[in-house]
Amino acid sequence: MTFNELNMAEPILKAVREKGYDELTPIQQRAIPIALRGADILGIAQTGTGKTAAFALPLLQRLIEERSFEREPSAVAGETVPLRRERRGRSHGKSGRRAIRSLVLTPTRELALQIGESFADYGKYTGLKHATIFGGVKQGPQTDRLRRGVDILIATPGRLLDLIAQGEIELGSLSHFVLDEADRMLDMGFFDDVTKIIERVKNRKNLGLFSATISQEVMTVSWMYQRDEVEITVPADVENRPDITQYSITCPPLEKVDMAIRLIRTLALERTIIFCNTKVMCQRLSDDLKRFGIQADCIHGDIPQQKREKTMRTFKEGKLPVLIATDVASRGIDVDDVDCVINYDVPEENEYYIHRIGRTGRAKKKGIAVSILGTFPEQAKLAEIAKYSHYQIQPVQFLEDGTLVEEAPKQKKPQPRRRFRR
Repeated sequence: MTFNELNMAEPILKAVREKGYDELTPIQQRAIPIALRGADILGIAQTGTGKTAAFALPLLQRLIEERSFEREPSAVAGETVPLRRERRGRSHGKSGRRAIRSLVLTPTRELALQIGESFADYGKYTGLKHATIFGGVKQGPQTDRLRRGVDILIATPGRLLDLIAQGEIELGSLSHFVLDEADRMLDMGFFDDVTKIIERVKNRKNLGLFSATISQEVMTVSWMYQRDEVEITVPADVENRPDITQYSITCPPLEKVDMAIRLIRTLALERTIIFCNTKVMCQRLSDDLKRFGIQADCIHGDIPQQKREKTMRTFKEGKLPVLIATDVASRGIDVDDVDCVINYDVPEENEYYIHRIGRTGRAKKKGIAVSILGTFPEQAKLAEIAKYSHYQIQPVQFLEDGTLVEEAPKQKKPQPRRRFRR
């Protein structure tokens, strides 16, 4: 199915064509027609499968349709005039400025920025205004943007509740509500914040929950607040998994830095993401790589937001070959041309592995994922991840000449026959 087959406005389709998209992914094929009808959706699909477009495109379309109802033909052909003041309550809040009609709630600053960029791309010909708000930065520029009026708001829970309490945000005119990465958001302890926000939206038309995995918390929110929801689950085998070749390589723990360097240089990688489990290790590895002449920088929760944004921008522009990140930052990384993902530390949660390697092999390109194993617990954890995800992870080793080769499968030694005395 192609985007041209969807009954959407030409300004949206024009923007989609400029992005180079033609065929819909499975989650888009199933979710977009339902969302266009205005139904509540519980959408489960892995990271990197096009979930953002699955809710952003129909959201833009419905706002365009609603806007057309808020205008009436003038006496002059081809012109429109705003409806009478008494009919404008939905498009303008109590303050008189353009009211927020759609809200996308997301767990992290990085992901909020990424979603904001997607709305900027998809909605650039629609005339619809959007804003992105999150914590860790000064409120002033964000409140100034809100006061100018927006149709679509992308927000993290904490900053949204702060601005609601200050009277800077009104949700009385909100029609469309999306929770993106709902599993991650609820796992991070935002359950109470999310429910507070949902309960403030009295007149919403629909609620979309999009998640990489389905958890008890996600099901609870769906049961409490969705109405006659349509559940869409796209298994990984149906989703046409990204073309990612996955390897593991074992070395002594003290040689992991050297192994990471050898991988970067041997594979001639132009754009690599390395994941660590802790902020301390993330920073330490960044410093180590720089000492060996490798351009690298890191993003994690202790780095100021402006610095994180600058680092991400440099990485996206291809000026920074190696980006080191923690899992908290991983979901906000959406770059199509990542050559390789290196797991410097094996992730603590099975789902994190899927999210990590999903940073490569995007947009129908091939990718590589390598996990560096320094201890037996890491080997055991990776084996558990492979069983959980049904991924084929091939062990590899470096030869003396520096080439990387696959290890032959280990042959089981024949066991001597045991004799039993009668």
